[in-house]
Amino acid sequence: MKLKKGIALGLTCLALLGLAGCGSSNTSNSGEYKVGIVQLVEHPALDAANKGFTDALKEKGLADKISFDQQNAQADQSNLNSIAQRFVSDRKNLILAIATPAAQTMANATHDIPILATAVTDYESAKLVKSNAHPGGNVSGTSDMNPVEQQVDLILQVMPNVKTIGTIYSSSEVNSQLQVEKMKAYAATKGITVKEVTVSTVNDIQQAAQSLVSDGVQAVYVPTDNVVASAISNLVSVTDAAKIPVFGGEDNQVKGGAMMSLSVDYYKLGYQTGLMAVDILQGKSKIEDMPVEMQKEFKLVVNKEKLEKLGITLPQELLDKASMI
Repeated sequence: MKLKKGIALGLTCLALLGLAGCGSSNTSNSGEYKVGIVQLVEHPALDAANKGFTDALKEKGLADKISFDQQNAQADQSNLNSIAQRFVSDRKNLILAIATPAAQTMANATHDIPILATAVTDYESAKLVKSNAHPGGNVSGTSDMNPVEQQVDLILQVMPNVKTIGTIYSSSEVNSQLQVEKMKAYAATKGITVKEVTVSTVNDIQQAAQSLVSDGVQAVYVPTDNVVASAISNLVSVTDAAKIPVFGGEDNQVKGGAMMSLSVDYYKLGYQTGLMAVDILQGKSKIEDMPVEMQKEFKLVVNKEKLEKLGITLPQELLDKASMI
C-alpha cells in the first residue's frame, strides 16, 4: 500500500512538473534564465534602453546563462497582446517591458512573472504599482520622467521673451499627458501660455505641427513621447521652416532634429533596470519590495547645426556645459 502511495505521489509530482514545476527554480529546464523583452516600437531612445538592459546582464556575468527573447510590437496593441500570451505560455523567468503600453499589457497578462519596465514615466499613474516606493506586486522598474520644470527654465534661458510655447504628444500615452500637465502648470507661474495638440499616429504629426505654427507659438516642447519620438523629423520639417525651435525630452529627439534638451539617458536607464534584473534572477531581491528607481542626473544636449539653421545664439553658461551633437 505504501509503495502504491509512493508511486502515486511520484506520478503526481511528475505531472505537476510538466504543468507548473514541482518546487521552485529561477531557471528553465536547460539551466538558463528565460528573459522576454518586449519593446513597444523601434526608435533610438527605446533601442538604447534595450541595449543598456542586456549589457548590464552580460557584464554581471549572466551572458551564458540567459536566453533572450526579443520582440518588437511595432506600436500595435494586438501584437503586444500576442507577445504577452507567448511570454506567459513560455514561462519566462522575467519580462522586460519597454514603454508604458508594453508594461501595461504585460502586467494584465500575468501576476506571477516578475516584470521590470523602463521608459515609463509614472508607474502609479499608469496603474502598474500600488506606489512607486512600495510596488507591492510583480511590477517595478525605472522611470524616464524628464525634468519638466527645468525644461521650461531652459527655454526661458534661451528665449527670455517667450510668451507662448506649443507642445505635441500622443493622446494614448498617459505618461506624456502627465508631463504636459506638469509643464503647463509650471509655465503658468512664469506667465507663459501653452498651446497643446495631440496625435494618434505619426501621420498626424505634420498637420498638428502646422496647427501650432498657425497658433503663433514661439517654441515647441516635446515630452518623452513614443509616437512623436519615432517620427521627430515630421515635426521639425514644419517648425524649421517657421524658424521655431523644438526642445525635446531626451537626446535622441535632438539627434533627430530638435534643437536641444535637458535629457534623460536611456542607455543608462536600461542599464539601471538590468541591475535590478540581476538581483531578481539571483534571488537577492523580490520585485514587490523594489522601489521604482529614478534617474537623478540629466545632460544638456544641443544640436549645433540646428542652432545655426535657426539663427539662435546660446548664453555662454549653457555653451560651457552643453554636449554638442
